[in-house]
Amino acid sequence: MARNRVIYQSEALYVSENAGSTAVNKHEQLTRVQSANYNFTINRQDVNEFGQLARIDSIVMDAPTVGLDFTYYPTDGFNEGALGFGTGASVQFASGHLEQNSGKNFYITTVPEGADAAATSDYSTATVIGLGNAFLTDYTLDLAVGSLPTVSVSMECSNINSDTISGEDKISGVSIPAVDITNGAVIGGDALLPLATVSGEADDISALRPGDVTINIAALDNFSISDIDGPDSEESIHIQSASLSLPLGRSPIQRLGTRFNYARTVDFPVNATLSVSAILNDVTAQNLSTIIDNGDVDEITLTLKDTNNQPKMVYTLKGCKLDSESFSSSIGSNKTVDLTFSTQIGGTNDEENGIFLTTFTGAAAFA
Repeated sequence: MARNRVIYQSEALYVSENAGSTAVNKHEQLTRVQSANYNFTINRQDVNEFGQLARIDSIVMDAPTVGLDFTYYPTDGFNEGALGFGTGASVQFASGHLEQNSGKNFYITTVPEGADAAATSDYSTATVIGLGNAFLTDYTLDLAVGSLPTVSVSMECSNINSDTISGEDKISGVSIPAVDITNGAVIGGDALLPLATVSGEADDISALRPGDVTINIAALDNFSISDIDGPDSEESIHIQSASLSLPLGRSPIQRLGTRFNYARTVDFPVNATLSVSAILNDVTAQNLSTIIDNGDVDEITLTLKDTNNQPKMVYTLKGCKLDSESFSSSIGSNKTVDLTFSTQIGGTNDEENGIFLTTFTGAAAFA
């Protein structure tokens, strides 16, 4: 029976360890997913000639561009591990996405209407959308008063396909969507996906709360006019929101004789930014003319804790500088200050610059 519609209850989002993964333990379901959007664009060039008004052909000149965007609530760093980010106090957060490889595959499964994807065993009319050779182009962490912390991820892919699936203890018959990036040929083969689950037991984190988020920018206090002392200081600004952005712009590289981009390399240098908006309550004695002569850099930490005040995810930005400070005051509103900090992503062996993520997850991806 055909579905009347598809809503979130019937879908689950999976990621593979790499583009050629087939085994069930090489695929993980991403948790706390809130949205998933995907699209593709085919670039064509019309062929016209004298003697005929309409085109005689429309030729595909470049490989199609497939986009994938999704958001989720961060919990303990499991999703970050599954997506290939580096974790550890001395490991570059972006290290797993700076190396040349064939990317990852993503799968969006849809079970029959009215059934929860995490509870059903009926895959008789289930379908799957596969996105192959996915490369990260943006990772953004948003923190704000009154909202749950949210991560937004954007990917560029090389291919998309759809398939019907079946299975009992695992989802089988899923065609791998990845292609050979040198000639565009489909890799072939089937992937096995684990059955969807929901980790909602008492020992699991349903979501991290904004009241358990600590942002420490005190190390850069000598660079700002507003007082950005420690987060527990009564004199410090009162942070209302913060956004950590890691953009990885990529350039597709082509060559004669191939239909697809043989590589999607990261455009360096890569600047990561942290934007902070706060209610201002005090200023410090500073002079811009002396601030700009100060070449020192320092680090910023964002700590996300659980309800027991235990750290679950700690982002550390090393080699930071203050780029801008903007004040705003008007009748009827609190005076606010917006600050922008930046750091540059270093190499995989650089422990002095970039973003570093320490997680406290009990489960390892692709174990």
